Amino acid sequence: MSNSRSPSPDFASLSIAEDLVPIRPAKPAGQTSISFSSLLDPPLLLHEDLKEGCGGQLWPAGMVLAEHLLRNVEELRGKVVLELGAGGGLVGLALALALSRSPKAISANTEHPILTTDLPQLLPLQKQNIELNNLSSSIISASLPWGSPLPDTIPEKYKRPDVIIAADCVYFEPAFPLLLETLAELLQRPDKNDDKGYDPVCWFCMKKRRTADMRFVAALKKKFRVERIEMPSMQNKEYGNVFS
Repeated sequence: MSNSRSPSPDFASLSIAEDLVPIRPAKPAGQTSISFSSLLDPPLLLHEDLKEGCGGQLWPAGMVLAEHLLRNVEELRGKVVLELGAGGGLVGLALALALSRSPKAISANTEHPILTTDLPQLLPLQKQNIELNNLSSSIISASLPWGSPLPDTIPEKYKRPDVIIAADCVYFEPAFPLLLETLAELLQRPDKNDDKGYDPVCWFCMKKRRTADMRFVAALKKKFRVERIEMPSMQNKEYGNVFS
């Protein structure tokens, strides 16, 4: 698989005038307490702030994916986890909080097991939420723009993570191919003579908003083996679908 990547497209020509689609008032910045159906006690604290974009607030698919992972936390124990498009870090923070409270998770091999990533302007918010929950030994953050080679700022162990998590990353159609490129790079298998036991998985949660979103799922299935995860506990919450 080639490591070459084309530059991100210029999205300026895709902007829509305010007189056609009025901009909704921004949600005020503030702090939210989230227990995920009492799976976290004490709950996760999340500061939300939209000043750097829509990734700064809590989105429904993130709630769904976080709750699913919390109910299956044993599968993630001791794994190297990378979160794509983390925004304020909801999913990664919830997982880190659960693992940090489990004596079984504490070992030399699990320090900083989770890396949350997004565009550079969202990293201060991620770091604020890491500090807010006293998780500086369990989770770190770094910039990872989609569609470009993995930057040197990504620590080496996260360039081949055991688990990738991504919630509500499907909302801007021109970015779909860029996201697919980054997933392909992170999930690529090693050479046949190198680390035969490496078998990464991605937990991906999205809310279907438009027909284009399902085209993304179709493209995903062409590149990877995709399974839809049934979640009986969430069946009355039409927030999103989880794939692995």
